Amino acid sequence: MSELLNGVFRAVTTLLGLLMIAMGGIWILQGLGIAFLNSFMANQIQWSVYGVLLALVGVGEVWWANSRAGYYKAR
Repeated sequence: MSELLNGVFRAVTTLLGLLMIAMGGIWILQGLGIAFLNSFMANQIQWSVYGVLLALVGVGEVWWANSRAGYYKAR
């Protein structure tokens, strides 16, 4: 049962991380004025910075969620 819960938790956190990366990418593009120009976030460099930070957190979450698999298999 714990292996099933571990798999579900890993899948959910990986999807969350991927969504964070995608949202960060959108924020970067908006902040740089490349895409979605009809938004209040367009051409605001602070949103590019927030996007980079969010994408980095998302990458960290994906890495963390998938690096734990070996720990549980070793037990």
